Amino acid sequence: MPDRSLIEVRDLCKTYRMGTVEVHALRGVSLQIDEGELLSIMGPSGSGKSTMMNVLGCLDQPTSGEYYLGGVDVSALDDDALADIRNRKIGFVFQTFNLLPRTTALENVELPLIYQRNGLLRGLSGRERRQRAEHSLEMVGLGERVRHHPNELSGGERQRVAIARALAMEPAIILADEPTGNLDSRSGAEIVAIFQRLNHEIGITVVFVTHDPNIAAHTQRIVRLYDGRIVADDPVMDPRDADETLAVVLAGSQEDE
Repeated sequence: MPDRSLIEVRDLCKTYRMGTVEVHALRGVSLQIDEGELLSIMGPSGSGKSTMMNVLGCLDQPTSGEYYLGGVDVSALDDDALADIRNRKIGFVFQTFNLLPRTTALENVELPLIYQRNGLLRGLSGRERRQRAEHSLEMVGLGERVRHHPNELSGGERQRVAIARALAMEPAIILADEPTGNLDSRSGAEIVAIFQRLNHEIGITVVFVTHDPNIAAHTQRIVRLYDGRIVADDPVMDPRDADETLAVVLAGSQEDE
């Protein structure tokens, strides 16, 4: 059977020094994430989950241990190489949307394509960039809202723009840090359903970093951190259940309208 591992970390440690005090944020973490997985990393405040996301997202480097992304050891790369990896392979979705207020939804999604320094998408024409951005917005159900500015969109719609912006770069993995944290329960459920559909239909790997058990319950696997260590790694949902869950969530949303 071929190796489907997208991410593999081995004995990962991350230590911060605060004055004379050492803070051990990650303590010997080993983890494998396969292509096409939808999983959650959970833990209380101070458990190391944010540090874990920063390392997985190549925003920070481990103090020791190994990190392989797509078979490439990225744990010892310099800042420029890490930036290139982030640009080509990783999409980010944050709690705070991070949209430019004076630009349309379409322009917000198109911006990363314009500023890409390397990779296959660098040579796209303006028309190709717009088409890619429009397609990404259609994938998250905003095909009719491409000309709207963020202040003309609901919180859930703004988060959809952020998801589309990540999708436009065709990443190997999306890291979503508390993606429903600023949303009401219905909008949050719709965002989770979108991630489920994208994972199921196009096979993109998605990792939620969350403290919310209601979000984690709709993923296929939950990895729990405590004091910088993995204390549980359990399957939750069969990938084949994604369509059924999506249908239930969307049906409930339509009834509320």
